[in-house]
Amino acid sequence: MLPVLALSESGFLLYTMHNHDHHQNKSSSRIAWAFFLNVTFTIIEFIGGVLTNSTAIMADAVHDLGDSLSIALAWILAKLGNKPASQSFSYGYKRLSLLGSLVNGMVLIAGSAWVLYQSIPRLSNPEMPVTEGMLALSIFGIAVNGFAAFKLSKGKTMNEKVLNWHLLEDVLGWVAVFIVSIVLMFVEWPILDPILAIGFTLFILFNVLRNVGSTLKLFLQGVPDKNLAKKIEDKLKSIPEFQSFHHLHLWSLDGEHHVLTVHIELYADISLEAQRSLKSQLSDELAEFALSHTTVEFELHGESCRDDKSNMNSQT
Repeated sequence: MLPVLALSESGFLLYTMHNHDHHQNKSSSRIAWAFFLNVTFTIIEFIGGVLTNSTAIMADAVHDLGDSLSIALAWILAKLGNKPASQSFSYGYKRLSLLGSLVNGMVLIAGSAWVLYQSIPRLSNPEMPVTEGMLALSIFGIAVNGFAAFKLSKGKTMNEKVLNWHLLEDVLGWVAVFIVSIVLMFVEWPILDPILAIGFTLFILFNVLRNVGSTLKLFLQGVPDKNLAKKIEDKLKSIPEFQSFHHLHLWSLDGEHHVLTVHIELYADISLEAQRSLKSQLSDELAEFALSHTTVEFELHGESCRDDKSNMNSQT
């Protein structure tokens, strides 16, 4: 984390610390793996769904097709997110991954609605699937989607987390298909097939809606982690040279790279050299939070804040 010293237009001491990211290429690689595995298996699912006459498998195949398109979009946005900051986008392009997360969530919700639309009518007129084919596909599905989910589980961006839910949905679905296919080998209960499709779709839909809510919050620059914000506030209060602080804003570029800005009023007027020393101390104190961008403005004792005329909330 490298501090960059600057002066504000009113003469206050400002500094910004940048934590350069080295994980974006790994994120793109993980998403690429997930895409190629998912699109290949989607083709196999369509063929297997027709051959086995299984509503659950066909529903999951259509769902996986949407997943593949979503993952492709996420892959593209992840690569674009590596572009350096420009005059037009001074923070860079990492927030594109949030856009990808939001689109992926919408696609998954639409796919879930389609699965329910196709599966619910089957409850009144179920058809017996080919159980041997279901069993073989379920084993293959658990292996392929489980490996892809494992690859993405190492990611920390909101985009990768939502994509990981896509793949975990498939893993859970195939585990259920595996169990049901074994049951159907011994008892002729074809209604288990649409019940299975409806059950795991509702479960994943609940979790996806929760993730979409989290993504929307970050998209609207909400506080990404209240516990983190509280720890930062406590850290600022622990420094004796600080009389108070206000206009503290904590938001996130993509769910992983956080941004902090704050105004700090000093107890007494101090020299520029003392401010440099205090700035270095604060840099060390905040290092544990691994913030990507941190901008702090020191206000000398008795000086008025030029932002007080705004409607932003103050905190001391």
